[in-house]
Amino acid sequence: MKFPEHLKYTPEHEWIAVQGDTATVGITDFAQRELGDIVYVDIPSAGKELDAHTPFGTVEAVKTVSELYMPVKGTIIEINPRLNEAPELVNQDPYGEGWMIKIRLSDPSQLNELLGAEQYQQLVGN
Repeated sequence: MKFPEHLKYTPEHEWIAVQGDTATVGITDFAQRELGDIVYVDIPSAGKELDAHTPFGTVEAVKTVSELYMPVKGTIIEINPRLNEAPELVNQDPYGEGWMIKIRLSDPSQLNELLGAEQYQQLVGN
């Protein structure tokens, strides 16, 4: 399993990569493995400002549906359009082509509350 060092992680298995005042969000390698084959991603929250820990959408696998949570407060400025036609990108490349949303950060100080790669790795027992 991969745990990229440059990312921050949530206990709910989302990752965030910050670039200035914006960030990219997706689910972790651990999460996609636990879910299994992802068949649909539903993110109806475009343009909305959401608080940290608030659901921003769902991911549907063959056997389950799981909510997706905002890692920090922000406004969703982009949804990965490729996931409509190819939700399996989340399984194939969770930290790259399988990203889910881009957000404009509302409170960058909340990033300090997230887990580093080593902490997340310990959380999932790897």
